[in-house]
Amino acid sequence: MSPPVPVIVVTSGEPAGIGPDLCLTLATRTWPARIVVLGDRELLAQRARRLGLAVAIVDYRADAPAPAAALEVLHEALDVPAIAGKLDVRNACYVVALLDRALAGAMAGEFAAMVTAPLHKGLINDAGIAFTGHTEYLAEKCGTPVVMMLAGAGLRVALATTHLSLAAVPAAITRAGLTQTLTILHRDLQQKFGIARPRILVAGLNPHAGEGGHMGREEIEVIAPVLAAMRAQGMDLVGPLPADTLFTPGVLAGSDAQLAMYHDQGLAVLKFAAFADGVNITLGLPIVRTSVDHGTALDLAGSGRADCRSLHAAIDCALALRR
Repeated sequence: MSPPVPVIVVTSGEPAGIGPDLCLTLATRTWPARIVVLGDRELLAQRARRLGLAVAIVDYRADAPAPAAALEVLHEALDVPAIAGKLDVRNACYVVALLDRALAGAMAGEFAAMVTAPLHKGLINDAGIAFTGHTEYLAEKCGTPVVMMLAGAGLRVALATTHLSLAAVPAAITRAGLTQTLTILHRDLQQKFGIARPRILVAGLNPHAGEGGHMGREEIEVIAPVLAAMRAQGMDLVGPLPADTLFTPGVLAGSDAQLAMYHDQGLAVLKFAAFADGVNITLGLPIVRTSVDHGTALDLAGSGRADCRSLHAAIDCALALRR
């Protein structure tokens, strides 16, 4: 008897952004899985008409076989009608509800993985809901520490800190936090990516990795001691390296992942190299969660010019990770 076809749930994200446009493209490809879009069915139908797409939309039923040549939609009703390109704070709770439903289904085993289209963090906060990002929200809901990692163009760039102001980064890089991040990164590279002994390059925080303490002491007092302790446990760690040389071809050769100390230090490089088809992966969760590597692109919503490659790559990655 053949194994059941995995069901991957895709949240449609911010309804005024390109998320619905991207989700509609999923019906144009044959997938080795059952792809279910979580969102408002009428919003998707309206966007399809606007884009001139002949997409058959049917309701998802877990107890029924997947329909042929159709987009399965798990309906979650908008709070108010959405207009492409125009944010409405009244739909912020709807966006969060998509995440909650997808997570609940993934935790219960209804879905093999969850893939998320972009949302608008500022709008959710404007609605009075404290929200830093998908990564932090899912970590809190699951009660587990996580690591954000983006992958593409042969890179796997993980972050020691995520959505913080630059001024807050140095204090957030602690021995305990860095140890936890490297532990999660190393473990998931082994367990999810099948890399027996991952080689991880670790960036310093300061220019020139602190220049021996003349440009900052975080490398000496925090980063280097953590790397030494974890090397003693058998991890293959290189660093702390100056970030401007870590991401050069000669240094990258042979590495399996790269750890940046803060968001833009690593992701500027990753998105330059692989913006069109990069994937955001949350490590450390009890489920598989991947996402696009870009934002809501309100100016492209409903225009037909949104690039679907990152969403498709995120689904391909989720399928690979769940095996």
